[in-house]
Amino acid sequence: MQYENKLWIAGSQTPCILQPSMACRHGLITGATGTGKSVTLKVMAESFSDLGVPVFLADIKGDMSGICLTGQDSQKMQDRIAKFPITGWQYKSYPTEFYDVFGKSGHPIRVTISEMGPLLIGRMLGLSDVQRAVLSMVFRIADDRGLLLLDMKDLRLMLQYVGDNAGEFTLSYGNVSKVTIGAIQRNLALLQDQGADTFFGEPAFSIHDWMRTDSTGRGFINILSAASLFTQPLLYSTFLLWLLSELFETLPEAGDLDKPRMVFFFDEAHLLFNDAPPFLLERVGQVIKLIRSKGVGVYFITQSPADIPEEVLAQLGNRVQHALRAYTPAEQKNIHAAAQAFRVNPDFDTEAALTELGVGEALVSFLNDKGIPGVVERAFILPPQSYIGPAGDANISACVKSSSIYGKYEQSLDRESAYEMLMKKYGEQKAAEEAAVNAAVKPAAKKPAARKPAVRKSTAEKAVSSALNSAGREIGRSLVRGLLGGFLK
Repeated sequence: MQYENKLWIAGSQTPCILQPSMACRHGLITGATGTGKSVTLKVMAESFSDLGVPVFLADIKGDMSGICLTGQDSQKMQDRIAKFPITGWQYKSYPTEFYDVFGKSGHPIRVTISEMGPLLIGRMLGLSDVQRAVLSMVFRIADDRGLLLLDMKDLRLMLQYVGDNAGEFTLSYGNVSKVTIGAIQRNLALLQDQGADTFFGEPAFSIHDWMRTDSTGRGFINILSAASLFTQPLLYSTFLLWLLSELFETLPEAGDLDKPRMVFFFDEAHLLFNDAPPFLLERVGQVIKLIRSKGVGVYFITQSPADIPEEVLAQLGNRVQHALRAYTPAEQKNIHAAAQAFRVNPDFDTEAALTELGVGEALVSFLNDKGIPGVVERAFILPPQSYIGPAGDANISACVKSSSIYGKYEQSLDRESAYEMLMKKYGEQKAAEEAAVNAAVKPAAKKPAARKPAVRKSTAEKAVSSALNSAGREIGRSLVRGLLGGFLK
């Protein structure tokens, strides 16, 4: 909610104000399940939108979609509003765009294999260090030979091509083991079985479509329908990381701004860091540190601050901490650590308050206009002004079809890429082999027809057969490396 051109997020007696100029210093929303994190996220998203700042968030449970509808009055809402000295309260809807990697509950959102890059593809596939190095080599060979990797079919055939011609690449790129290539191909098949190939292709998503305001100057709230995507946690976290990396790579330097260009909410953030290799954690830390200069604020939502690595946690200046549970010694230790992260308020015991907070209540500390963490306050989160709950399929569909970008992503495209080019190469190789065989055959006298012996397929024939039996092709785009792909080159 707006308060003197600032963001009033929580607090009755002492308003907890988020300074727009400090919103790019990132933030953290934590708390046990059912303590009110989703409502806090919604209130913050509405507040940024009112300020004219576009927002991105992932809707895991489906309840964020109601932000496109006007809120409804109830006794419960009246009781909540009465806790605050609010004047001129009104329910309203917010400008909303819906996206869905599967194209069911929003505009399709796609990425090419090349944009995703070997680092993130390797994380999706769960590759070992050796396998990841070979995958990077495959990408580099494709780059050097002008072979566009746009969809899963391109990558599958490119892997096969490198495996079939491993000796040709040894001196220039290093040894390539067919066993390693086979392992990557198996993991790729598993990834495809999980539905990942549906969002590889063209037209690839443009991050600029997030950076819009409506006719009244309010920022669009861009919602990724993630209920299905979230069932594959590694896909979910890697895809959101790619979206964040696209923001970094696409936006120019901005320096210190009066308000963010955009705010990115990363829900269930612990999935990003679970079992992540050290090199990836290092890169994520660098992205979070550097993206501030692009005018982007990143807010992680998870159950406990302990879910976030120290190097990332240290960069999150604005914090909303809902109740934590202390059933085990490890949880008690986490509560103590969470309490120590706040600037002490002499009016209450921070550590004790963490286990006493009710639903919708939180410990809040935002940076002041000089970048200094404020004294922690025990406060209630303001109620949202939009509808609480799912919007429903009909309302989401109406919102999508009335969008100014409707039709931009709905129809898939197909153009020449690595698959077509390699199929042509294999076809030429097969024709050359057949011509050589025919040239070696000498005319002979007619003999009674005899049973033809079985002929083993040539390498080219096997490749062509394998490629043609693969699943239908997706769509493609120019060879561009995503942030974390290019960041390591």
